[in-house]
Amino acid sequence: MRKPISNMPQDERSTGSRLKISSPRPLRGEAHNLATHGHTMYQGRLHGALAHRLGVDILRGTFKSGEILPNEIESSSKLDISRSAYREAIRILAAKGMVESRPKTGTRVTERERWNLLDPEVLGWMFETEPSQDFIKALFELRLITEPAAAELAAIRRTDEQVETMRAALEIMKRDTLQTETGRRADLEFHHALIQATGNEALASLSSSIEAAVSWTTRYKARRNALTRDPVPDHERVFEAIERRDAGGARWCMESLIRMAHEDTQKTFHP
Repeated sequence: MRKPISNMPQDERSTGSRLKISSPRPLRGEAHNLATHGHTMYQGRLHGALAHRLGVDILRGTFKSGEILPNEIESSSKLDISRSAYREAIRILAAKGMVESRPKTGTRVTERERWNLLDPEVLGWMFETEPSQDFIKALFELRLITEPAAAELAAIRRTDEQVETMRAALEIMKRDTLQTETGRRADLEFHHALIQATGNEALASLSSSIEAAVSWTTRYKARRNALTRDPVPDHERVFEAIERRDAGGARWCMESLIRMAHEDTQKTFHP
């Protein structure tokens, strides 16, 4: 039976296998799954967990831009996984712009500007590290560019059904608060419904990235202490403007919501 990465001895964690620096949480219980569901399922799940671990290590700077990753044969041997699982993990990272493979030179970590930082999965990996204040600021700037305009369009184009979807999400947020997983899911549903209400296909294609930015910044600002200010009334004002088809009011309220959320997040850097 192959041993899970997380169970490998500390002394095996050499420079050539730095992707094992921290025990990857998605692999917990993997030994049981291997025994009960077979080697194929283990390898199939492993490549995603391996891509996750490598991605986090790249974002953390363990593997730096321009650095060549350990080669396929060396890595698959040291990690005790199949070469196909390792190759698939590299393909996942390549699709996100984080690495590139070339014949004879191997797999190299690309420059940061090539990374797809708005990929929802990459955003999640980023928040497993300690993202910089500049990166947090950039996410809020992105939101300021897109969401007020989306709220303005939603006020003009929304349907009654979309209004009811936002209303239902808002009720859950009020009841459960954004301190709970249920409340945060409702928050995402609110923002998703709002973007869909724009009727703009190009803008809607950004919805997963915007929702990921909303989700991770919300979690981030509450990571140490309870939220000092309830953001639900800000959402209520956006909703009310959209419901009454007040395009200018919806834009202004959404811009205010984002600026206040950014201020709340900045307080976590300087409590």
